[in-house]
Amino acid sequence: MGGINEATEVARGISEQGFLVMTAAFFLVLSAMMMVACFKWFKSIITKSMEDYGESLKELIEKTNDQNNMLSDISEGLRSETQLRIKNMTSEFFNLSARRVLEIIEQVRAENHISDRNRTHEKIIEKLTTQYEDRNSRFDYFTYQGKRLSRYANPEWINWVAKVVEDEIYAQTVNDERSKTNVFSVYDRIKLDFYHRLNNE
Repeated sequence: MGGINEATEVARGISEQGFLVMTAAFFLVLSAMMMVACFKWFKSIITKSMEDYGESLKELIEKTNDQNNMLSDISEGLRSETQLRIKNMTSEFFNLSARRVLEIIEQVRAENHISDRNRTHEKIIEKLTTQYEDRNSRFDYFTYQGKRLSRYANPEWINWVAKVVEDEIYAQTVNDERSKTNVFSVYDRIKLDFYHRLNNE
């Protein structure tokens, strides 16, 4: 009887351990299958998200390019209009400067010590420099392409005008019409130089 009981216990143990092993194996296989299924599911979600993102990004890039083209066209139109306004406004400033230079010629001519050419030259440069800086201070209130208009001014203009002023002061004959023509001519040259600087900088 004792041997039969022992054999039964052994058989039961083997049977129970075999069942546990089978159960563990089943759960392992089921877990592996679930992990593979979850991986494929996540992969499909990520792939679809990337495809949707790629399409959205492509559409966004196309819209951005269209907007950039529109803004470029608008800015080109505005640039031409802005330049025209600047030219009209600055032209009046330069014309006013020309009239003041005519007054400087009369004022210096009326003085008795123009024979001292060096002193007269210094006085002319001083007056024209003051006029130049005053005009630039007014240009500072206006901008073009993000820069103040005074940025496009040229200090050489002072010497251009000074030469005309000296030529008129020391001319053999006083001729107001000639002075006016010469002064406005040099300011026409200044305007052109200013407009070239607007386009080239």
